[in-house]
Amino acid sequence: MTQVNSPTPRVALLTYSTKPRGGVVHTLDLAEAMAALGVDVTVWSLARGGDAGFFRDVDPAVTLRLVPFADRDGESITERIVRSIDTLREAFEPDAYDIVHAQDCISANAVGTCIRTIHHLDQFTTPVLVECHAKAVVTPYARICVSRAVAQEVEEGWGLSPTVIPNGVAYQRFADAASDDPGAVEARRRWSDRLGDYVLAVGGIEPRKGSIDLLDAYALLRKRHPELTLVFAGGETLFDYRDYRAEFDRRRAELDVEPIVLGNVPDDDLPSLVAACRVFAFPSVKEGFGLAAMEALAAGRPVVVRELPILREVFADTVTYASTVPELADALEAALTPDCGRAEAGRALASSLTWEDAARRHLEFYARHPMPRDAPTAEDGPVVGSR
Repeated sequence: MTQVNSPTPRVALLTYSTKPRGGVVHTLDLAEAMAALGVDVTVWSLARGGDAGFFRDVDPAVTLRLVPFADRDGESITERIVRSIDTLREAFEPDAYDIVHAQDCISANAVGTCIRTIHHLDQFTTPVLVECHAKAVVTPYARICVSRAVAQEVEEGWGLSPTVIPNGVAYQRFADAASDDPGAVEARRRWSDRLGDYVLAVGGIEPRKGSIDLLDAYALLRKRHPELTLVFAGGETLFDYRDYRAEFDRRRAELDVEPIVLGNVPDDDLPSLVAACRVFAFPSVKEGFGLAAMEALAAGRPVVVRELPILREVFADTVTYASTVPELADALEAALTPDCGRAEAGRALASSLTWEDAARRHLEFYARHPMPRDAPTAEDGPVVGSR
């Protein structure tokens, strides 16, 4: 691979999916911000299940390279991840770029030597996935984290020192959805007519998002505020959470509550969905930044989050924190009463985090960390999952 010798290198950003997950949102927004600065940037991704494109339109200034990845019946998660790595590795063209920047475990294992953004650290028990996760931290020649808390986890676990570059936020998109513009008012009204007054969680039903805790908290809250609905949006993921979803459904029946599960919401409709909620709930047990909650702040919504060091770092006093289910229910109830000062502080925080700034900081990082000469490829060392 060639070295960076200009402020506008040829950059490849790699992600594992075309679905609306946090790391994918990050990749596309960062790519578009880089392209706006004149960078030749290409986004590589697996196109799962026959996807012809990403979950949203992408600025044509960004080149897209989507690698077909067909579903296979009966395939385990480990087999699927190993096949994902092999498929992306076979298709990727490293010599076309000055900077190769992987955004996840799959892409980092596929391309070998690269820059890696570690959005958060996962915990696996399957040996192949444990190896995959560790290699994706150790093998890259330089690392970025989106928060100091995640960078500290990397330092404590591996003795490495990533650079912290926070996420940007598409502030105006969500602020406009909360405005008095007639179109924005009408879009919010449509959600309210459909859902009533609602507590919203974005990210689907899965263990990391604390969905069952939120369900339990809502059951307590509903006794005091029977007019409120609980709404879940999103949820596309690589992993199999059927057991967790079965437990969620069992608990739902036991509590006799009926949350509304929207699944994936069209990207153009998401800002108005967020802007129309009474409270935005974010009880995740593991996060790297909390982009969905930051978008809710941009829309001026009160936000309740899990008491986590990472979220304290990112959100400071702009949100309400809760550790237990009763605390979560109490915090959701308290958030129903408008707090104009906190809402204004939340908007100010969200507006201060721009993708342009994130892109500039990435370019400065690239200039300080050019690709090593004669860098090994993924095929030069042991390959995770090789037979």
